[in-house]
Amino acid sequence: MVGIGVLHTAFFLPHPYWRSWLSGDLWGGGGDPESVAVFWALPGGFVVVLVVLGLLVARLGRGGQTVPGYTGWVLGAWALVCVLLIGPSGFLLGLVPAGLLVTATMRARRESAAERE
Repeated sequence: MVGIGVLHTAFFLPHPYWRSWLSGDLWGGGGDPESVAVFWALPGGFVVVLVVLGLLVARLGRGGQTVPGYTGWVLGAWALVCVLLIGPSGFLLGLVPAGLLVTATMRARRESAAERE
């Protein structure tokens, strides 16, 4: 998830809108439509949240813990809905961490059940 966030940022970083944004053009609904769209694709979008979630998952994993099972399912459903809306895109990459999180949750449940027996 951290990698996806970094790649997304690297892809969208070089554009001419930073000067416009930093000067306040987006305040009050200003800015041209393309500028607004790129804003929601980069600093106003999911990138920061995805990176923070990735860092949290990594930290929990290093401590031998897993995130709640719904995390992977929700991430996967979100990626699939976005692919259905926009077509094949980078959202397909979201299925990788989603699948890994679901697999980790299932493995943790199996191991927990085996320890109880």
